[in-house]
Amino acid sequence: MAISEEEIKELESRVGVAGQPQFHEIEKGQIRRFAAAVGDDNSLWQAGEYAPPNLILTLGFGGLLKKYIEDPEITVLHGSTELECHQQIMAGDVISAVSSVKNVRQRQGQDGMMLFVTFDITYSNKKQEKVADCRQMVIIY
Repeated sequence: MAISEEEIKELESRVGVAGQPQFHEIEKGQIRRFAAAVGDDNSLWQAGEYAPPNLILTLGFGGLLKKYIEDPEITVLHGSTELECHQQIMAGDVISAVSSVKNVRQRQGQDGMMLFVTFDITYSNKKQEKVADCRQMVIIY
């Protein structure tokens, strides 16, 4: 396994600890590009005023796992996503994403040890109103 024991212990030490917020300004061009990329031709998104709910999934994911994603020796795979949306995201919103590790599990795989990391991300707008909650699981090996 390319991920070290020290890195595993570091991830395990972060269980339940909220990370620093990451801020993302939502702009019309970003909304239109995302809608085009996922093939969603809803006129609300095409105008760029309102964001598709699944745009939120592109915010905050990389921050928590950045060093693993960027390491060519390590593979990071998406395992699952649960998303609960509370408010519509609009152009001009500034969204904060706060991540925390929920659980870290190790499993022996055919090619070595695999790490299953579940984390939560809470998204809020500039008024500190909750926009969405997300739980994701990734597999690292």
